[in-house]
Amino acid sequence: MGNLLSLTTFIPLIGAAILAVFLRGTDAAAQRNAKWVALATTVATFIVSLFILFQFDPANTGFQMVEEREWLLGLNYKLGVDGISVLFVMLTTFLMPLVIAACWTVDVRVKEYMIAFLVLETLMLGVFMALDLILFYLFFEAGLIPMFLIIGIWGGANRIYASFKFFLYTFLGSVLMLVAMVAMFSYAATTDIPTLMTTEFPFADFTVLGITIVGGAQTLMFLAFFASFAVKMPMWPVHTWLPDAHVQAPTAGSVVLAAILLKMGGYGFLRFSLPMFPVGSEVIAPLILWLSAIAIVYTSLVALVQKDMKKLIAYSSVAHMGFVTLGIFTVNQQGIDGAIFQMISHGFISGAMFLCVGVIYDRMHTRDIDAYGGLVNRMPAYAVVFMFFTMANVGLPGTSGFVGEFLTLMAAFQTNTWVAAIATTGVILSAAYGLWLYRRVVMGDLIKESLRSITDMNGRERAIFAPLIIMTLLLGVYPSLVTDIIGPSVSALIGQYDTATAAYAAATDVAAN
Repeated sequence: MGNLLSLTTFIPLIGAAILAVFLRGTDAAAQRNAKWVALATTVATFIVSLFILFQFDPANTGFQMVEEREWLLGLNYKLGVDGISVLFVMLTTFLMPLVIAACWTVDVRVKEYMIAFLVLETLMLGVFMALDLILFYLFFEAGLIPMFLIIGIWGGANRIYASFKFFLYTFLGSVLMLVAMVAMFSYAATTDIPTLMTTEFPFADFTVLGITIVGGAQTLMFLAFFASFAVKMPMWPVHTWLPDAHVQAPTAGSVVLAAILLKMGGYGFLRFSLPMFPVGSEVIAPLILWLSAIAIVYTSLVALVQKDMKKLIAYSSVAHMGFVTLGIFTVNQQGIDGAIFQMISHGFISGAMFLCVGVIYDRMHTRDIDAYGGLVNRMPAYAVVFMFFTMANVGLPGTSGFVGEFLTLMAAFQTNTWVAAIATTGVILSAAYGLWLYRRVVMGDLIKESLRSITDMNGRERAIFAPLIIMTLLLGVYPSLVTDIIGPSVSALIGQYDTATAAYAAATDVAAN
């Protein structure tokens, strides 16, 4: 299968085209057909993507299964995967059938809703596979459009405000990245990502308006890319769009946003910032480590005072992404392994947490924590599932949530003890807000009259949670499933980074003497 990556990427787009062209009508049968076509498309995409995983050789640190051809207007169409990107591809294809299954209760403009998710899947897969700068940017920015529509059309009462805030934050952050991309092309005369990863961009210090730019052009380019990826993560203090987007988005939209879209920022740091601008990364890394520690503590404290379940979990996501940036910018094997592991794990756990909220929201149409209490009396299966993912979100040993946090904190202690000590308090705070939420919603007596007729999870809902539970447990007890795949590529990245920063240090010493 020579075009395996292209096939995987564009199967969802083909499914969307089939829905758009051939499906007619808005009656119940047409709505049901739209859901089944979308589900079949995402399942087919997952099955095809398994061949990528089977053919992938972790020992090869280069890009594999590369597809390249000249594209429209002379642009280069190039796809490939390495140890860092292949698991994000698998995470996307694994979660999308579950996302479509979670949409089964939607009854408004169902065909368009399914098309939006299928188009979004193609664009997300393109981000993780693109090996050309322009192609990456097109996929990266185009992904905003279906998500903007999902929030703006099928979202809550304040959806227009939330969708525009989401779009403007993430789009404006990427404008600076586009400027940096033009500068990179001007210098290297190519948009080929593997070539750019080995290009030595200027790092000589210079002075502008009396300000010395340490790390030179690399630092400026790093900051331009950082503006985009920090918003996408999102990092504190540019995180404020995320809680609004989550609260207003439909359940399936929240799952995709938390489980996959947020990972594009972390992936961008690993694909562009560290290999292309190692000196800029070295210069800015101490600041990012402190921002990460602040994010973990601050957003955990904010989560403690939330009254909306979705908003609490959204702030929890920002805190967990703080562990990701903390691990990435320690730039050691444990840290980057832990950051990637945390992103994969967070995809399963945060997606499941938003699905847990969706289960009871579908029944009661409120996300207010005070509206619930004592659900264990009526929904014992739900109580078990919610407890499991609450514990995983806290980082209970034996679940995947523990491994990523443990590795990143171990790496941080080797790099900056104070940052690590502050970040570690986030583990305690996550237990506080997680268990507080669970006690208020699930435990106690069932005293609210409105909850007396609430029903437990049905077969479809249990089927959605089953694979998420399996993966969370499997990665928790057997983390080498991930670390064996990412390890060699991460090691090669760190080796390249160390060589570049050592050259900068030597050049700085020569200039000083």
